[in-house]
Amino acid sequence: MKVGILADTHDHVPAVAELLRRFGERGVSLVLHAGDYCAPFVLGPFGDAGIPLVGVFGRNDGDRDGLRTYAASLPAGGELFVGPHSLDLDGHAVLLVHDPADVPLRSLEAHAVVLYGSTHEAEMAERGRTLLVNPGEACGW
Repeated sequence: MKVGILADTHDHVPAVAELLRRFGERGVSLVLHAGDYCAPFVLGPFGDAGIPLVGVFGRNDGDRDGLRTYAASLPAGGELFVGPHSLDLDGHAVLLVHDPADVPLRSLEAHAVVLYGSTHEAEMAERGRTLLVNPGEACGW
């Protein structure tokens, strides 16, 4: 399974569409989004891409009900959660959160991978056996 990761798209539809196009070319079968979509319309490109979405809300997501409803209506499927959200990907515990400072350290360390956003800075680090990944901002602003 190839997983695409995004964070901090901040309503920039052309940037999201371009990233999803690239994900599609590379055979990505699931996108994880670490929050800050902003408005529901930014999920539009997911309808065309045909790639399922799992994400958490960020601090700048004002219309959470609208975002959740839009995500659920996507043809390939979409689910948005109040973070942190833990999921299993091929036997690996993954924690999806917007800001890891909002999560107790032992909860972070209980996962193989922690995917986060918030800082708009791409980062990758290890904390014990846990890989922490921030893809940076996807909005291109």
